[in-house]
Amino acid sequence: MAASHHNSLPTVFVPILALLLLLLAAVSPVFSESNSTVFRPGEEMRKYRRIRAHLKRLNKPPLKTIESPDGDLIDCVLSHLQPAFDHPRLKGLKPMDPPERPKGHAPDDTAAAGDEFQLWRTSGESCPEGSVPIRRTTEEDILRASSVKRFGRKPAVTMSHDSESNDHEVSFVFLIIPHFLPPKALDLCMNNSYFTRSQHAVGYVVGDQYYGAKASINVWAPKVTSSSEFSLSQIWIISGSFGTDLNTIEAGWQVSPQLYGDSSPRFFTYWTVGFIQTNNLIAIGAAISPVSTPSGGQFDISLLVWKDPNHGNWWLELGSGTLVGYWPSFLFSHLSEHASMVQFGGEVVNTQPMGEHTSTQMGSGEFAGEGFGRASYFRNLQVVDWDNSLVPAPNLRVLADHPSCYDIQGGINALWGNYFYYGGPGRDDNDDDSCS
Repeated sequence: MAASHHNSLPTVFVPILALLLLLLAAVSPVFSESNSTVFRPGEEMRKYRRIRAHLKRLNKPPLKTIESPDGDLIDCVLSHLQPAFDHPRLKGLKPMDPPERPKGHAPDDTAAAGDEFQLWRTSGESCPEGSVPIRRTTEEDILRASSVKRFGRKPAVTMSHDSESNDHEVSFVFLIIPHFLPPKALDLCMNNSYFTRSQHAVGYVVGDQYYGAKASINVWAPKVTSSSEFSLSQIWIISGSFGTDLNTIEAGWQVSPQLYGDSSPRFFTYWTVGFIQTNNLIAIGAAISPVSTPSGGQFDISLLVWKDPNHGNWWLELGSGTLVGYWPSFLFSHLSEHASMVQFGGEVVNTQPMGEHTSTQMGSGEFAGEGFGRASYFRNLQVVDWDNSLVPAPNLRVLADHPSCYDIQGGINALWGNYFYYGGPGRDDNDDDSCS
């Protein structure tokens, strides 16, 4: 069995460190010349202990640890001990058996195979049967977040755009937080400065009952200019009212320096708190490799999310038929039945650095008009209907809420079915009129 890697300090060193810090505090406070902030050893020790306790809850004892070429540590954790089962409504449960797949489902062999697209798998190692691969969370990961409580959460973001009526504006609020968050904590999230503005270029269907969606998503490594921003491309399964009563399931790839500490595109899902992994070859949060290059090789991943008609859980499949895991239906309110909207596309958080629009890229960083080989795309857009059948996305609409920054162009053909190109560069620092 491979040795596990541990980041903890030697046991004897912790009390010695605490004593030294207390002695320093008794002599005199230490001031930072750059911002005149008082360094308080007691507070630092309490923060350190909170981080260590949080890491102990997140990182389960591994059967085996695999080191990825990018430095990630992938822990092989017994399936029934994975973090999802810490959820109070999942304790004591075991992973479900494979579901009934949608009718008309044909795995996309032209997209990445499920076990061949992540960097940690390039060594040929995998997790033993009965375990699941989990990217280990480090102290550095948590320290990049604004607080221990906010680590791992997608920021609450607002999206505003004009609807088909020019005199009516629709505001969407995407608040991605655990379902079991207490009401008071939810109110705090809704009313503090944690909100940031996001911008989207999406294709969407609305006005019916949807039981899943499928698409092949072109993978790039867009530039993200601020650690507090991210760029992602994904499928949204949505139900409820936009605001505090919204249910979403999200899966795709994202570049998030704050969450992962680098600029690599990574496979992700939300809600991760309630997502139960069933596959020993796919690690949520691990880097994707290879990625697409301008006028070079194009790489995409095929994702299918659908509601099992027998047990009601929402399952995630990747590539050529690889089941990744599922979201238990009883964790949701509205999505326990069906979705009322499906979206495909890109999202960028714009923190407006220096009071100007961000230059964080979406997709490939090129506008839709650049076409194949330069612009990013979604292809073979489908939804799952009431009969558990995959059908072409009906009445697909496309929308970019800031087309001077990120735009979208849709189409349909025999090879790609419903598709669109999307994305853009954000603000051009050399052009004061760009991305207004």
